[in-house]
Amino acid sequence: MVPRPARVTSASRSLNPYIVFFVVVAVVVILAVIIGLLVYFLAFDQKSSFYQSSIQILGVQYSDELSSPATEKYRTLSGNIESMITRTFKESDLKNQFVKAHVVKLRQSGNDVIADIIMKFKFTRRNNEASMKSRIESILHQMPNNSEDVTMNPTHSISSLTGQDTVQLFTRECGVRSDLITLSEERIMGGNKAEEGDWPWQVSLQWSSSHRCGGALISNTWILSAAHCFRSYSDPRQWIATFGTSTTSPQQRVAVRSILIHDNYNPETHENDIALVQLDKEVTFNRYIHTVCLPEANQAISPGSTAYVTGWGSQSYSGNTVTNLEQARVNIISNYLCNAPAGYNGAVLSGMLCAGVPEGGVDACQGDSGGPLVQEDSRQHWFIVGIVSWGYQCGLPDKPGVYTRVTAYRHWITQQTGI
Repeated sequence: MVPRPARVTSASRSLNPYIVFFVVVAVVVILAVIIGLLVYFLAFDQKSSFYQSSIQILGVQYSDELSSPATEKYRTLSGNIESMITRTFKESDLKNQFVKAHVVKLRQSGNDVIADIIMKFKFTRRNNEASMKSRIESILHQMPNNSEDVTMNPTHSISSLTGQDTVQLFTRECGVRSDLITLSEERIMGGNKAEEGDWPWQVSLQWSSSHRCGGALISNTWILSAAHCFRSYSDPRQWIATFGTSTTSPQQRVAVRSILIHDNYNPETHENDIALVQLDKEVTFNRYIHTVCLPEANQAISPGSTAYVTGWGSQSYSGNTVTNLEQARVNIISNYLCNAPAGYNGAVLSGMLCAGVPEGGVDACQGDSGGPLVQEDSRQHWFIVGIVSWGYQCGLPDKPGVYTRVTAYRHWITQQTGI
């Protein structure tokens, strides 16, 4: 008998139970992730939607005061309109979707006033756009037509806005930063570096392609700066204005047509240290380049209030200028304290303004001259209250920066520019 060969046991045809377990778990996890993502995008992922509408304001006589966001009348009326719209939506079934309302313009309509408003909502992606628009319109028309503050007649329909539409509407206003253009709920303003759109009115004034001074855009053809910047460099043909946060890679460059220095500028006392620069052509406004608001002549600037100074100046006395825009938070200091014997001992005149911090260390410096000192109002509009003028070195205790007080020259600016 021929012996049969020993039977070779083949590999098990059944899978290892541990492998089966891990495969099943992996499949379940992948399915859970897919389902979770679908649920998130359908139910929770939100997109921002902007809408425009116009509301008739009854019983308010239109006047020149309502043509400028710098006036208290404009600020009060716009604030009341925004508060009423906000209250209406926060008491509606869209309270979780409503983000913010903002008046972008007050205009005349016969004997009444029309408020052009922008509203921001956040809807999940599964929401129907037409349905949401109808719901918003319905709630607006249910809004009480009067309160103790304002009487409104929301008879106009609403229209959807694209992101570019919103930018164009907001850049017609002065003093608007990127966070207001997006009607953001969160506002972050820290550190030294400025981002594009933080200070869209900031200008670098360059002589022979080298940064010399700062400035602030107050219209599409006019820049506000300091007279001492042009004391030794008066030929406008050698100057150029650049826009954006970088002096070496700006977003726009525009030649200078003329320079208007205050007739009574005194370089010894720094009195009337103010100048206007006229551009050779209009600046193209966008999200990152547009104007700052000019204050009214009687606008209050309270000691202790917060302000921001921006520029490309040196980080220390006698240091080099920087190429990327810097920002610094300072406090307004009364002229009385600024003129103390330990301070400037009476050298700060009525047309000047002090700003800094008591312990020093935060200040404008060389290269910041002519740049803006700005403050924010209750509606997130920014106003230029000072122009970097002079000071003893940079950032020393009891020696804050001294600025030209813009309110003192409001009428002069209008006389020269019509603004």
